[in-house]
Amino acid sequence: MKRREFIAILGGVIARPLVVHAQRPAIPVIGFLGSRASDEDPQLLTSFRLGLKEGGYVEGQNVVIDYQFAENRYDRLAALAAELVQRQVALIAANGPAAQAAKAATSTIPIVFTVGYDPVEVRLVASMNRPGANVTGISILDVELGPKRLELLRELVPKATTVAVLVNPSDPTRAGNISRAMQTAAHSLGLQLNVLEASSDRDFDAVFVSLLQMRADGLVIGGDPFFNSRSEQLGTLTARHKVPTIFQFREFAAAGGLASYGASLTDSYRQVGVYAARILKGERPADLPIVQASKFELVINLKIAKALGLSVPAKLLSTADEVME
Repeated sequence: MKRREFIAILGGVIARPLVVHAQRPAIPVIGFLGSRASDEDPQLLTSFRLGLKEGGYVEGQNVVIDYQFAENRYDRLAALAAELVQRQVALIAANGPAAQAAKAATSTIPIVFTVGYDPVEVRLVASMNRPGANVTGISILDVELGPKRLELLRELVPKATTVAVLVNPSDPTRAGNISRAMQTAAHSLGLQLNVLEASSDRDFDAVFVSLLQMRADGLVIGGDPFFNSRSEQLGTLTARHKVPTIFQFREFAAAGGLASYGASLTDSYRQVGVYAARILKGERPADLPIVQASKFELVINLKIAKALGLSVPAKLLSTADEVME
């Protein structure tokens, strides 16, 4: 807006307009702290921007996003979070282990996360309904779904006696929670469970060698941002090595995995964008309850089941959200 004011000039000189420019508000900057590589899972960033747009914010128009990616090196997250804090961003959006790095870096800048575990248990927030402090977000309950995936694997492979779970030691909190939950579930099912670890692509070959050596009847892949970004690769590997395996995303089953069961990760990123927009408009993170995933999809690759010599129970086929043939 411009306002014109006239200044009276003595001596007969004609008054001239003085143009006063109103000061424009600064465009807010969101720091996006990601544990993945910058070129992985672009659909998740698209979903995040979609959530922002639903709240009235469009990147490049009325909001700027400063992207910082750890390239699957979780040890870099603390430094990247500190960098965003130093730049005084208006808000930090973070996924998985990046959420804890962000919280450790600031107690004042709002943080919106998406995680696969109970955020109260790891002390990210005070409670689900009243997060408190400067942190809120979305939980897709991936750790909690681990035992259910093991039960589904047992139904798909009823003669199984020895199984394995794959975790990422780079995130020891999540890896430990997954291992403990899975050991308890395996014990109740009468299964012997072995814990395998991988934190890079080169570790996968060793994982499948170990599965062969222990004569594992099946594998459950624990949730982790690195594994999430390798859903299709892991699906292909499990098909090639003929290991009955269940993971959380449909992409895994479509690429050759036996089955998948979990919540939508793209929807959780959209919700992070929605919450970010609400906070930029003035709401406090402490007042925004943690959103928990409520819809879970079971996908079964019937073609892979037949290749593995497995007969899928009719009950599972009838309850599956999708059967790939």
